[in-house]
Amino acid sequence: MVDFGGILKEWRGIRRMSQLDLALSAEVSSRHISFLETGRAKASRDMALRLGEELQMPLGVRNQLLLSAGLAPAYGRAPISATERAPLQQAVDWMLERHAPFPALAIDHHWVLQAMNPPAAALLAASGLQLGDSLIDALTENQQLRNGLVNLEEVEALILHRLRSELANLGKDAVLERAVARLHRRVGAQGWQGPGEMPAVIPTHYRFNGLDLRLFSTLSYFTSTGDVAMSELRLEMMFPADEASKQTLLNLFSDLG
Repeated sequence: MVDFGGILKEWRGIRRMSQLDLALSAEVSSRHISFLETGRAKASRDMALRLGEELQMPLGVRNQLLLSAGLAPAYGRAPISATERAPLQQAVDWMLERHAPFPALAIDHHWVLQAMNPPAAALLAASGLQLGDSLIDALTENQQLRNGLVNLEEVEALILHRLRSELANLGKDAVLERAVARLHRRVGAQGWQGPGEMPAVIPTHYRFNGLDLRLFSTLSYFTSTGDVAMSELRLEMMFPADEASKQTLLNLFSDLG
């Protein structure tokens, strides 16, 4: 196990903070930060949690920081369906169900499908995708999905931009780092290469099984939970980008609304 000082120093580097920067933010002396990193001082639970907050560590990393200091984890990682997590799960189900007739799905921080409503299931079924599959892998390896994306190059550039943003927020993540590298090889160093700046909305244009849909997405996160798994969940709500797509979805799934 990496020691407390090693984790602290590593994440200072990730967030590009000097010892003085972190000390000022956490309202302690830079000398104390130095002592924590060298092992000359031992962190209290309050200090470990405060430093994790100031460094914007993901909850799972904060647990590692606590464990490295010989302290109990502060954030749970039981299965999402655990009884104590029922209200959060109900909120996920409620949002997915009520977004019909438009597609909506839930993915974890590695873009693995955790849940989806019937319109999303029908949309992804054309590519053979189901719960437990990775949308990142599908985008780069699933030829059915790739063939069904009319504006594949735009979508790849958009996803690369989004993955880089998520990776910057997480600090580091081996799965996302590999995904960024794969997409970077496809998209190139320039990223978005359309005319002008990247537009505010880039609809994904699907065309398969006689359907022609243009959809854009919004993302929702659980920002006020101490649960690791739920904090990593993203709800992706898709909306029609034009009237024709809206009417197609209404005609197909109006009984689900």
